[in-house]
Amino acid sequence: MPRERGVRLGVDVGKVRIGIAASDPEGRLAFPVTTVKRGPRSVEEILDIISEREARQVFVGLPRKLSGELGPSAEDAMDIGQQIAERTDAVVRLVDERFSTASASASMRQAGRNAKQQREVIDQAAAVVILETALETEQRGNLGKVSQVMARKGDND
Repeated sequence: MPRERGVRLGVDVGKVRIGIAASDPEGRLAFPVTTVKRGPRSVEEILDIISEREARQVFVGLPRKLSGELGPSAEDAMDIGQQIAERTDAVVRLVDERFSTASASASMRQAGRNAKQQREVIDQAAAVVILETALETEQRGNLGKVSQVMARKGDND
């Protein structure tokens, strides 16, 4: 079954920065876009990127604990995801991202980057890992089974 065309974004929510990745319109490749500094305008900046790229789906990484439970970081990601969902027509999905930052960091170390060199781009690299995982899952047809759509609060009438 062919995929619907349209750019998808990956979002890695951190305490200090939010990494953003995007796909090509066919949803085959993921690449880093930018890092948004956390602050009062973070969500607006993400919404601007969604609009500029005409993204049809946004995958927000949900950092579960190893046990699968949700902690403060997951609550933070869910809050950002909900704020985005309330203000865009793109479908916003939460996807498990337990190992995205560790995976991105290991890849960067293998490429010869030290921790200081990683700091500014690690969030983007983690967003790429989140997006690649979502794209692979979408291609296998399992997206609905392993991700959760963020419903808009006004949509339940």
